[in-house]
Amino acid sequence: MFQPDDQERSAVPDRFNLQGRVFDMVSSTSSRVDPVAPTRFTYYESGGVLWGHYSGDTVDLGRFCGARRDDVVDIAFVHRNRDGETIRGSARSRIDLSADGLLQLTEDFTGPDGAAHVSVCREVAVAQETSASR
Repeated sequence: MFQPDDQERSAVPDRFNLQGRVFDMVSSTSSRVDPVAPTRFTYYESGGVLWGHYSGDTVDLGRFCGARRDDVVDIAFVHRNRDGETIRGSARSRIDLSADGLLQLTEDFTGPDGAAHVSVCREVAVAQETSASR
């Protein structure tokens, strides 16, 4: 498991810490995004290690884990879609800070179709949950 040493930990900008942050998917090249009920992602982070869950739109239940270095996130994920299929994969996201102070994740991943795709998720709220919410 990725565990940054003290020097790496001090180099990780606090503004990109994802602990307790919530994001909604706003676009994806792999599918249409439901603007009323998009997939919602909740992130937890400790020392650059990430984990979380997601659901909504075409996803019934999803989980992910991975690591963050500076403004880059690498995760592995698995979810069950509304059709009962299990989807597994990995993704790399870039974190950007929007003019309004909210974070945006631009994610590159390979879809179940084997093609390269891009999705964008935008921060919607800062949850008051703790790392105990594993």
